[in-house]
Amino acid sequence: METGDTPDGGSRPETRAARPSARVRITSPRMDAAPRPPAWPLARDLDEQTALGEVYLRSLLRAQIWLGTSLLGTVLLAIGAIPVVFAMVPALGTARLLGIPLPWLLLGLAVHPVLLVAAWWYIRMAERNERDFAGLVDRH
Repeated sequence: METGDTPDGGSRPETRAARPSARVRITSPRMDAAPRPPAWPLARDLDEQTALGEVYLRSLLRAQIWLGTSLLGTVLLAIGAIPVVFAMVPALGTARLLGIPLPWLLLGLAVHPVLLVAAWWYIRMAERNERDFAGLVDRH
């Protein structure tokens, strides 16, 4: 296809010279202005114990309670399953490892690392909830 030809085979006269168009940057006149703090910061709502502040605090407490109860339930299920397994499979209850009964080893020693990992995970998640809440308060 030559210059001036149309896709349907006809030709049209050249109306504009082929030149690249200049790029234009459009910005807001307030692009360089510092963001204004909100008229009523959220921290003030928390300090003065307003209804909005109570809503935010309840949401933090709800998140922390949910974290604690879900972790507690998980740990109780995991540790509570050990005696159930021994009751269902009696051969495991009589097994010995290094001369020590397997139930004693599992319930006396193996539970502690599980509890330590659960505690570490809980602290990490609780601190994350608090960081998220602090970030929310700082944004407002």
